[in-house]
Amino acid sequence: MDTNSDKQMYKVVAVKKIATPEGMPGDNWHRYLIRCDKSEIEGMKPGTLSSVTQHAESVAEDLNARSGGAWTARKRV
Repeated sequence: MDTNSDKQMYKVVAVKKIATPEGMPGDNWHRYLIRCDKSEIEGMKPGTLSSVTQHAESVAEDLNARSGGAWTARKRV
């Protein structure tokens, strides 16, 4: 039986340009938001919209890969 179809997945839900965080160099910063059910992960990264979006998608893929295997014992029932 395939149970992956009903499994919640981390997804990038937003990437937006922001002001440079205080004390950080550069002027092309973006904030990204990754969500899975009620969990949210926020990150900030300098770069183009495209490069930060690719980074956020990679983070979401890594989180989804980690949510299987050894972590299944922590899954909600």
